[in-house]
Amino acid sequence: MTTIPETLRAATERLAPVSATPRLDAELLLAHALQIDRNDLLMRQRDLSVPPGFESLIERRLTGEPIAYITGTRDFWTISLHVTPDVLIPRPDSETLIEAALDHFGAKGPAHILDLGTGSGALLLAALSQWPLAKGTGVDISPAALAVAQGNADRLGLGERAGFRLGDWAEGLDGPFDLILINPPYIARDVPLSGDVLHEPGGALFAGAEGLDDYRRIAPMLPRLLSPGGMAAMEIGYDQRLSVSALLADQGLSVAARRDLAGHDRCLVATPVPPI
Repeated sequence: MTTIPETLRAATERLAPVSATPRLDAELLLAHALQIDRNDLLMRQRDLSVPPGFESLIERRLTGEPIAYITGTRDFWTISLHVTPDVLIPRPDSETLIEAALDHFGAKGPAHILDLGTGSGALLLAALSQWPLAKGTGVDISPAALAVAQGNADRLGLGERAGFRLGDWAEGLDGPFDLILINPPYIARDVPLSGDVLHEPGGALFAGAEGLDDYRRIAPMLPRLLSPGGMAAMEIGYDQRLSVSALLADQGLSVAARRDLAGHDRCLVATPVPPI
């Protein structure tokens, strides 16, 4: 019988050509097959047997299918989310938006939150978990994505404070909101892609020839939606700081940029300019 350590070594070698983190992938998939968490797997390797379903999970990963879609889960901020191919996989880069909001509001937090393009609900639910008195609304154009987000809210015990609605960005929506979180599509149409994004919904990735189409639509909506003293945190591509900042400044908003852990410009913070 093959042992757990032997199985992990063999799976790591097989996954190395298709993954930058083959050992981690092997551990996560084996833990999923065993229906335990990764820490349990690593602590109990000598007590466990390889389940029959593990090989099929490895085969799926060898085709390039993302780990998050195979296991159906992804951790983000302080919460764990259910994800499906109907939504983008939440990434650590997007936590930059929550960090920006935390710096702006502190422990008191915002009272009313809007999440445009909510997807799995990651940003909204992370914010609600951070500030227990806040309430929020998530908007998405995809009914399937909204179903995932609602399910996540219910599983996390946040369903009473989170509402979700079908919509085209903020069309027909009235403010004010203290915090607006936005992670729109921002990849230019002809940019070649590789890795996990090849399996993610194209409608949540691409935004015209320059990757700016949705920013151009969203920016004019923000002044009427933001409360005095509020802020919008908007995710951007690493090379879009100047172009998106100009769109926001044209709406009379003050703009500051924040970098992610890799040092790339990742978030623009837009705030109303106080009257003179």
